[in-house]
Amino acid sequence: MSDDLEATGLSVLGEARAAEIRRLIRDVPGFPHPPIVFRDITPLLADAAAFADVVEAFALSCREYQIDLVAGIEARGFLFGAPLALRLGVGFVPLRKKGKLPPPVRRATYDLEYGSDTLEVRDGTFTPGMRVLLIDDVLATGGTAVAGVELIEAADAKVVATTFLLELTGLPGRSRLANHHINTLLRTVTIS
Repeated sequence: MSDDLEATGLSVLGEARAAEIRRLIRDVPGFPHPPIVFRDITPLLADAAAFADVVEAFALSCREYQIDLVAGIEARGFLFGAPLALRLGVGFVPLRKKGKLPPPVRRATYDLEYGSDTLEVRDGTFTPGMRVLLIDDVLATGGTAVAGVELIEAADAKVVATTFLLELTGLPGRSRLANHHINTLLRTVTIS
C-alpha cells in the first residue's frame, strides 16, 4: 500500500472508497532501479469496482470542460482514457510511441532522463477548435504530457484539461503544464 498518497481527486468517491483505491496501489522499492519507488497500479486495474470508481472520479473531475475527444498517452493512458471516453460519450484517440502508426502522422519529440522519445498521432485526427482532454497515468517530469499537448495544439485543437491518476509533486510536471488545467486523483510528495 502507498501510505503517502493524498487522495485529492478521489474525494468525490468518499473517504472509504478513496482509501481502498490507495490500498490497491502497490509500492515496489528499487524498481526499475534505486532509489525509485515504482507505483504498481496492476492491483487497482484487476479490481473491477475500484477501476470503475477511478474512471468515475476522472469523469466527475472533467465534467465542466465540454470535451469532444479524449487523447490517451501510450501505454497506461490508454487503460484509463478509453473507458473514460465511453463514460463521457466521446471518442478516444491513442497517442502512440514512434513507429506504431501508419503514415501520415504528426510527431512530437520529448526528452527522457537518458535520451529522447517521440509520440505520434494519425494526421487529421484533431480538427481546429476541437476540445480535447489529455490523460495519462502519472505526471512526473511532464515531458510526455507536454509532447501530447504539442501534438494536439499543432492541429489548432484545444487541450481543455490534462488529467492523471497520480502526480509526483517533487518533480517539475505541474510547472511544465502551467498553462493548462491539471486534474490529478492522487498525489505523493516523494520524488521517487
